[in-house]
Amino acid sequence: MSKTEQKNFRNMAKEAKARLKNGFWENYRRDLAGELARAKSEGLNESKVERYFAGKITYTIRGGDDDGFYEKVKRLLLAEGEVSDAIGRLTDKEEFEKLSYEEKQRYTLRLSEKYLKALERFRREMQFERRG
Repeated sequence: MSKTEQKNFRNMAKEAKARLKNGFWENYRRDLAGELARAKSEGLNESKVERYFAGKITYTIRGGDDDGFYEKVKRLLLAEGEVSDAIGRLTDKEEFEKLSYEEKQRYTLRLSEKYLKALERFRREMQFERRG
């Protein structure tokens, strides 16, 4: 195992330990049980609720859950819907100005990828809320 792989493995282990310590899984089980009970009482498909929560957990654990960024995207979408200049609005102007041309390109690409993931999450959550 290379040093980089060891570092990544250690970080993953630390994150897993932090989730255990902070009650992440207990909260997950409690939230899931509550949503399953609500789905059952409203005659909704319980397996869809389970799949939704499983996807949300996988997304969180894999590091895609940047809640601060997601909340920014969510506020933008709720206020104005999907806008053509979303990436520009979400760009940290101060940070962006410090970057070289190549770094700006990479920053924009990463931001675009994060935005698309957040948009996908938003759509799933809105679809879930409309049904529930």
